Amino acid sequence: MTEEDQPHILVVDDDTRLRELLRKYLAGNGFLVATAKDAAEARAKLAGLAFDLLVLDIMMPGETGLELTESLRRERDLPILLLTARGEPDDRIAGLEAGADDYLAKPFNPRELLLRINSILRRQASRPADPVPPQPVKLGPMIYLPDRDELRAGEEVVRLTTAEAGLLRVLAASPGTIFSREELTERSKVAGNARTIDVQVTRLRRKIEPDPREPRYLHTVRGEGYVLRPDP
Repeated sequence: MTEEDQPHILVVDDDTRLRELLRKYLAGNGFLVATAKDAAEARAKLAGLAFDLLVLDIMMPGETGLELTESLRRERDLPILLLTARGEPDDRIAGLEAGADDYLAKPFNPRELLLRINSILRRQASRPADPVPPQPVKLGPMIYLPDRDELRAGEEVVRLTTAEAGLLRVLAASPGTIFSREELTERSKVAGNARTIDVQVTRLRRKIEPDPREPRYLHTVRGEGYVLRPDP
């Protein structure tokens, strides 16, 4: 594993001996490790470097680990594993409510810490990426805005029937994709059959095409169905 591939961990603990032991142990198990003695030093390092996970002691002088966790949760989505000498259920619940991903009471077995870190990182890696916001679809002088479900000609909103809007919504979500009539019926929720889709396509063309008899955007693919090919 190259250095670029190694997960980067920030260990924050006011106990100098434990901080150094954790640094050596985690570095020996394939992690890049930075350390901080308190929340202030942690904030300085977080401001300048990207980390994959924060191992954070709760009981620190000044700003506590719990307070730092609550603050960071408002700013970023950084996995946090809390360490504490207090293992009571209420303390664990308080840590999780503050936004921590996991909680480990001192004293702990270093191997358990390693397992918990790897578990958090696996969960983080398996999370789906944030969806890409739908992009406007340009149809000559018109534009379809998926986030508003609107077809506009300049400042004017072009009125679409429920069936026309459902059809355009499906086609515009996947420009260049050929949809069969059956797929369009199912996805657009247009009541009817293949013939109904043909009728709705004809009506939609009257609203989006310069010449509905010679479609520029909403094409028929013989034997397959329909496809929307908007302007780049």
